[in-house]
Amino acid sequence: MDLKLGKSKNYGGVRGPLLLCILDGMGLYRGKTEGYPGNAIDLAHPAHFLGLLGSERIVLKLKAHGTAVGMPSDKDQGNSEVGHNAFGAGRIFAQGAKLVDEAIESGRLFSSPAWNELMENALGKKTPVHFIGLLSDGNVHSNIRHLLAMVAECDRRGIEDVYVHGLLDGRDVPPLSALRYFGALEDFLWSLRVAAMKSSKRRSYFVASGGGRMVTTMDRYEADWSIVERGYHAHVLGEGPRFPDCLTAIRKLRELQKADDQYVGHFVVHAPGNPEEPLARIGDGHGVVLFNFRGDRAIEISRAFVERDFTGFRRKAWPAVLYAGMVEYDGDTRMPPRYLVAPPAFDRTLSEYLAANDITQFAVSETQKFGHVTYFWNGNNSARLGGDRETWVEIESDRVPFDQAPAMKAREIADRTVEALQSGKYRFLRLNFPNGDMVGHTGSLPAAVTAVKAVDEALGRLIRAVDETGGTLIVTADHGNCEQMIESNPKTGVPVTGAGGEFKPMTSHTLNPVPFIVHGPDTGRYGINESVREPGLGNVAATILLLLGFVKPQDYLDPLIKIAG
Repeated sequence: MDLKLGKSKNYGGVRGPLLLCILDGMGLYRGKTEGYPGNAIDLAHPAHFLGLLGSERIVLKLKAHGTAVGMPSDKDQGNSEVGHNAFGAGRIFAQGAKLVDEAIESGRLFSSPAWNELMENALGKKTPVHFIGLLSDGNVHSNIRHLLAMVAECDRRGIEDVYVHGLLDGRDVPPLSALRYFGALEDFLWSLRVAAMKSSKRRSYFVASGGGRMVTTMDRYEADWSIVERGYHAHVLGEGPRFPDCLTAIRKLRELQKADDQYVGHFVVHAPGNPEEPLARIGDGHGVVLFNFRGDRAIEISRAFVERDFTGFRRKAWPAVLYAGMVEYDGDTRMPPRYLVAPPAFDRTLSEYLAANDITQFAVSETQKFGHVTYFWNGNNSARLGGDRETWVEIESDRVPFDQAPAMKAREIADRTVEALQSGKYRFLRLNFPNGDMVGHTGSLPAAVTAVKAVDEALGRLIRAVDETGGTLIVTADHGNCEQMIESNPKTGVPVTGAGGEFKPMTSHTLNPVPFIVHGPDTGRYGINESVREPGLGNVAATILLLLGFVKPQDYLDPLIKIAG
């Protein structure tokens, strides 16, 4: 495959290094009311960021959600994975929910080898099928629609025992919405049981265990294996506080723990009339499906089920199960080996082109977003495509709640980036400040304000370093979050208040656009490319190539800027 790029005829590229700075979760609020009180960026008054917005010639708003990043519709939030895929691929691929939607609607999922193997195993051995995943319609990690479709197909195939191990969201959806999703699931399972009874069939379809996503099962980047351990032993052994049903568990644990859904502790549903006995355990010969489609929080629990030499924690039991992920979560490590929907086929990413054209590269973030500027940026590929001409730096994240240390590692990320700029070794550098996203998800507005201030201080240092090295800086984001931390009425824009008059926190990503700013000594030569009718994250790759003096590949989306003269 020829990855050599043509050189621009009238522009040799920026003179110094080109730095892409991704302000994760920092969108541009576009609400309907003046004085919206939940915008952490406005409240922080970030002088460096606002200075760039107000003074640079190239300032755009980019679409970072919905169809612009491969999601099914413009009602769907963007997220860091699909955002960084779009940044790095320069084109839009069907992603996440859209990919699974298409596989279910076409019947491709139910004719896949992995699905048929699960069905034949359950029917032949008379063993249950277990579904683990996030009960939500946030379309970021999962969609309850997909679970319901698979459970219905189990019923159609004659599977007698199906158990759901459901995780509470409260992050990509409202913070106290779990009863809506678990209630809908319970109603659906009940309807299948009743229909089977009327037909003299047997269906034992129930919720068996669960817990909040931030404390049960869904850790990522090996930040805290105890989260996975807690969920694994609840799902496999039935270890945990026991309740007669999941709705009772959620209500009582919320009240006891004073927690939003994402932090509700793990629970186990017990057998009818017997609190000492779990309703269902995952055992030898059982089928297990992880129905999340996003990879970062799916890899660790998958490893716990499939790896013989697993070392993340001490498994008290390791049943021989038939395990399948909704998708392949890590193409490099082939995790998990069995999956229901083939991933989008990324090829010819920006990193591949830059490596083939001798552009030295540098990527840095802290643990929480390191995979985004490397693996996801490279089209779900863990390889350093530039070999020794590419450097990756991971700074270990703090292991405390993000609202307790909202500065996170912004200073350290800036330190390493300044060193890399000053070294003169790298032509293209990229970084991610996770603060706006990770602190935004906590729902703490004061912490988010502190997070924005920390990012802005680091951004000021980067602006100075870029100027000193004669470089060019691009500032953008992968999606919104901390600019909209109080729920508002979608029709009126008026903030929503609770019974006590307090504002209702919003912890999810937003549908707001994100900034795109170019700062550097050559900006007088650039103009905005008006032919791009709906600027989005997928246009950034071609823009980077243009700034480096290359002509974009034919099938890449157009650059956001043009060179004058």
